[in-house]
Amino acid sequence: MPTPESALFLARKPTVPPTFDGVDYNDTPRLKQAQDAIIREQWVRSMMARLVREELGKCYFREGVNHLEKCGRLRDRYFELLKESKVKGYLFEQQNYVPKES
Repeated sequence: MPTPESALFLARKPTVPPTFDGVDYNDTPRLKQAQDAIIREQWVRSMMARLVREELGKCYFREGVNHLEKCGRLRDRYFELLKESKVKGYLFEQQNYVPKES
C-alpha cells in the first residue's frame, strides 16, 4: 500500500520530465524545474544502487562460501545499476542539448 505524501512534498515535487525537451531557456522557473528533475532522477538511481549494494553485502555475509550461487541475481542487478548511478549534474546535458527531430 503506498504511503500518503504530504502537501509540502507534493508542492516541491517537479512537474516537468527529467529532460530539457520543450523547455524554453528564457523561462527561468521552468528551466530550474527541469534541472531539479534531472538531479532528482540521478539521485534516485544512485540511492537504488546503494540499496542493492547493501542487500548484496547482507547476502554475501548470510550465504558465506555459497555467495557466488545464491547472490548472483543481486550482483547482476548491482552491476547494471552501477553503470548509471553516478550523479553527474545537469550542466553538460543543458549546454549540449540537441532537440529531438520527429
